[in-house]
Amino acid sequence: MPEDFNARVIREFKENDGKVGPPFEGAPMILVHHVGAKSGAVRTSPLVYFEDGDRYLIVASAAGAPSHPAWYHNLKANPRISVDLGTSEGVRELTVEASEITGSERDQVWEKIKAAAPGFGDYEKKTEGIRTIPVFALTAA
Repeated sequence: MPEDFNARVIREFKENDGKVGPPFEGAPMILVHHVGAKSGAVRTSPLVYFEDGDRYLIVASAAGAPSHPAWYHNLKANPRISVDLGTSEGVRELTVEASEITGSERDQVWEKIKAAAPGFGDYEKKTEGIRTIPVFALTAA
């Protein structure tokens, strides 16, 4: 059975000191270790992150799918998580508290995210009228 997309990205991240190849090559990556809201199982999701002062922002885009990704519900239910952060110095492990950004603050950071990574604007078009793509702030716990 071929390796699934997320498993390949996670493997590349671990084997290459936090760096991965296409389609995320050159982007800052984070492995989010979250606990299943229903199952209680620990899961890992590889995501692009954005620095915002002393916090990190992640986007629940699901590549423009009509539903939020599973990890969105997991973070809402269990917001204290651990992450592996890919940095220019290698991988940094952190325990963080995840909180969803809403309202005008979300709108402001969303514009910055789309400016830094225009693909998120494409995802926004796909979800228009269906859902607002959530943004989470990860703050060191």
